[in-house]
Amino acid sequence: MKALVLGGSQFVGLHTVRELVARGYDVTVLNRGKTETQLPPGVERLVADRGDGESMRAALQGKDWDAVFDVSGFLMVAMGSSMSDLVDLLDGRVGAYVYTSSIMVYEPSGVFPWLESFPRVAAEPNTYGGFKKMAEEMLLARYSETGFPVTVVRPAAIYGPDNNIYDMEMAYYLRLLRGLPLIVPHDGLVTASYGHVDDLCRAMVDMATHPKAAGEIFNITAEAVTVNEYVSQLSEIVGKPADVVHVPSRLIGGLEKPAFSHLFNAAHHGVLSIEKAEALLGFQPEYDFRVGHTQTFEWFMEQGLDKTEEAPMDPVWFASYDLEFEAKLAEAIRTGLDPERDPA
Repeated sequence: MKALVLGGSQFVGLHTVRELVARGYDVTVLNRGKTETQLPPGVERLVADRGDGESMRAALQGKDWDAVFDVSGFLMVAMGSSMSDLVDLLDGRVGAYVYTSSIMVYEPSGVFPWLESFPRVAAEPNTYGGFKKMAEEMLLARYSETGFPVTVVRPAAIYGPDNNIYDMEMAYYLRLLRGLPLIVPHDGLVTASYGHVDDLCRAMVDMATHPKAAGEIFNITAEAVTVNEYVSQLSEIVGKPADVVHVPSRLIGGLEKPAFSHLFNAAHHGVLSIEKAEALLGFQPEYDFRVGHTQTFEWFMEQGLDKTEEAPMDPVWFASYDLEFEAKLAEAIRTGLDPERDPA
């Protein structure tokens, strides 16, 4: 079977490629060719820019695929023109099209867990959630019009080996190993759903051949935990005590720079239901929070990432950390200074 992965060089895309290769697919990736990556042997690479319709037509015109996986992430093009052009190229030439959307399409609600039928965010396409919503609507409209075989997957917080969102588990392993303070907002009560990258990729590949998947939306994640539980479990996994410092709510919006994971903000307070994926697809996560983060920590240590000196910065998400700033902020909070004026 022939599969095309749009992206394929980092994290979710790379793990999707590996899952497909493991199942015996003939795999091709399409991306701009600007990110160095170690693809499995035999994977073909097409170079094209999704914002450039001409280059996409040159790469894909007349090609047929059993399955296409759209995992390109934070791709936003004015009015979604590149999305409609892509579907025009593929309509009638693809057996399945799996689109990776996001929990960010949901309108925030205190009613948990969130079902696929819950209201979606009223946001413009120039925001992440707004773009994902627009892309979902366009793809599902094409399904209704022509039978274009799209399946939409909405993951929550994705973690695991090769994670290129650098203010998540990798930064917390470093803080814990080095005995550094962990800044916690909102009394640690923000709750988020977490899912391992390999569970997500396994589910997406299953969707490509499942007879009930086309035209459907599926949440994919594992369990939800509070920030307090997140910190507690990672502390036990690393084997180091957590030096937790609660930042007063009045200071959160005025901090000079981020001092904790973006997932700890109130905007990410949400819990997903996977009942639909369980019932229609038979999906069950292989990794719960503890097992998945233990496996990820073992990978982290094997890669020597505990010796990381300079904080990495992802060029798309700009998610990073500043451990020196966090230490000064923690000291200011503990001594009663006003970090808005003088965090030192």
